[in-house]
Amino acid sequence: MNSAAIDVVGIGNAIVDVIAHADESFLAKQGFAKGSMTLIDADRAESLYAAMGPAIESSGGSAGNTMAGLASLGGAGAYIGKVRDDLLGAVFRHDITAIGVSFDTPAATAGPATARCLILVTADGQRTMGTYLGACADLGPDDIDAELVAAAQITYLEGYLFDPPQAQAAFRRAAAIAHGAGRRVALSLSDPFCVARHRAAFRQLVAGDIDILFANEAEICSLYEIDDFAAAAAAVRGHVAVAALTRSAAGSVILADSLSYTVAAVPAPRVIDTTGAGDLYAAGFLFGLTRGLPLPTCGRIGSLCAAEIISHVGARPELGLKGLAKAAGLL
Repeated sequence: MNSAAIDVVGIGNAIVDVIAHADESFLAKQGFAKGSMTLIDADRAESLYAAMGPAIESSGGSAGNTMAGLASLGGAGAYIGKVRDDLLGAVFRHDITAIGVSFDTPAATAGPATARCLILVTADGQRTMGTYLGACADLGPDDIDAELVAAAQITYLEGYLFDPPQAQAAFRRAAAIAHGAGRRVALSLSDPFCVARHRAAFRQLVAGDIDILFANEAEICSLYEIDDFAAAAAAVRGHVAVAALTRSAAGSVILADSLSYTVAAVPAPRVIDTTGAGDLYAAGFLFGLTRGLPLPTCGRIGSLCAAEIISHVGARPELGLKGLAKAAGLL
């Protein structure tokens, strides 16, 4: 593979997170399945925001969180996502560029507002999300910066973005550009309900365009409509070069060719909010891959990053991940 100026370019939903604590009765009253991500419209977003308790607002989005983690590790990252030329769009752009991630996708000057994700965190740290996609839904093939994708070692695709048809076309264009430049393409399945909505298209994408797959236990089982994790893991073999499958406290399983590695979870000092755990695992794993580190080491860096993120509210690192990884002897 020829040298790359950028380690990873992430393509995803540019979303501002609004995070508040809630009890399970509130979830039930709002009609949410605990631990799920539900797409909502603008009116529903307004009514839910009004009903929520005190909140913390910060730039988010799954791939955006991963890019933030990569930057905290010292990696060179870029981002492609759609915002509107409004206040939240400016907030998102400032936050992601301030941490060292390049974000040059032009803001929309008309149409829906910048997206926001209303995140309800229960006492056990589980997060339940109502997402208004807004401007995100308008990301299409024309927004893919071909030079940027060709310059990146890995193009990382966020599964949450798969709902709008034009975004699926954008994914396929990005994958074609990356592979044409001799690069690799990674995908996070993001959400089992999203997988269920587009299972056939996801399977086609995984089998034809993806080199590195990230999924948790529920997502990989949903992809192959199998209840047993071991059987679902076996089903993905041969479709991708590397599969990194996370299992919360049980750690992760990494599959490559005929090999399998089990990586223990890094114990968190406390579990406050699981928002972004998978995003930060992917950040650590991708950082390790772009440095040519062994797959088990990539998994351990991912686990370390996930442990940091679940120890506080919010999906962006509060501690420098590079320092943590060095202290753990992983870099």
